[in-house]
Amino acid sequence: MSKVAFLLANEFEDSEMKVPYDEVKKAGHEVHIIGLKAGETLQGKGGKASYTTDKAISEVHASEYDAVVIPGGSSPENLRTDANILKFVTEINAARKPIAAICHGPQILASADLLKGRTITSYPPLKDDMVNAGAEFKDHEAVVDGNYITSRTPEDEPAFVRELMKVI
Repeated sequence: MSKVAFLLANEFEDSEMKVPYDEVKKAGHEVHIIGLKAGETLQGKGGKASYTTDKAISEVHASEYDAVVIPGGSSPENLRTDANILKFVTEINAARKPIAAICHGPQILASADLLKGRTITSYPPLKDDMVNAGAEFKDHEAVVDGNYITSRTPEDEPAFVRELMKVI
């Protein structure tokens, strides 16, 4: 079974965390919620979900994980300026391990300068930001490009989870 990191901060999109997290756990994979601080309780922006971080990003290494999931909402905006977050996703990418990012999740990939030459999707209003970061943008429910799995919105969660489960 795989060991999967979920990168999370406050104001995440509730279902974009809950749905993939529950499915990955149900399939028997080991899951860690990684935030800026260990033991911090994080709230979803809709108030329907809260999670406590298992580990701080400063205590983990990309080599310990088989995949990473980046839920959307405002969480990626709250994580994307942290050097440890950017180093983590850069190392996961260098190892060609799966990176699944939904909605605003690709903002972290843009900040880590990992979108040049990649084909992705994201929350549609972010299209210009993704293109300016070097990505080719496709308005599809799920886009798989090498080790990247990206989706647009909560409505795309079934496709997002389906593609994620194929690679873990």
